[in-house]
Amino acid sequence: MNTELKIQSPKLPNHLNPIFLQEEITSDQYFKSYLAEDQELNNIQVEKLSFEKMKFKNVVLKEVSLQYIELTDVLFEKCDLSNVDLSNAIIHRVVFKDCKLVGTNFSGSTFRNVTFIDCFGDYSSFGFSNFKDVGFQHCSLCQSDFYESKLKHIEFHHCHLNRSNFAGIVLKGIDLSSCSFENITISLENLDGCIISSEQAIGFSRALGLVIKETEHE
Repeated sequence: MNTELKIQSPKLPNHLNPIFLQEEITSDQYFKSYLAEDQELNNIQVEKLSFEKMKFKNVVLKEVSLQYIELTDVLFEKCDLSNVDLSNAIIHRVVFKDCKLVGTNFSGSTFRNVTFIDCFGDYSSFGFSNFKDVGFQHCSLCQSDFYESKLKHIEFHHCHLNRSNFAGIVLKGIDLSSCSFENITISLENLDGCIISSEQAIGFSRALGLVIKETEHE
């Protein structure tokens, strides 16, 4: 892990007031200092919500679209946000811990001081997003899409990245050496300076269309 990467944690108050969000959410609303726990949100399509200093625990979202949402000082723990539309979000000092993020749409979003821990995020979309001070730790991100995103001060620590898409991304300084993948999509012109293990070189060679032939020693 890159020990020099300092990611700020959410700044949460000691006391949070419980809230049942299903009956409260409409567009352009601002919520602060609430705890949403053990509940399910269904069939919600709103824009420009703001959540600040909040904790979500054991919350399931189904058929939900929250485009242009702003999340500041928020903790998501054991939540299911699969297939939720969070595109064009602003996400600052947020932690996703033990969350299900299968097919979640984060495309076009801005991430600052965000940590994903033990999350299952296969098929998730982060394309055209802007990352700075972001960590993915022990996450499954197979067939996830980071196309044309900007990555600065980001770490992938022991993540599964098989068939993920990093095309159009400058990979200089990005350390993937602890991650696992057999195939990965990259742009050759942006590969210079990417940090990988010797075993991963095989996966990168496949991405480049190379065929590795075993040689016979006389």
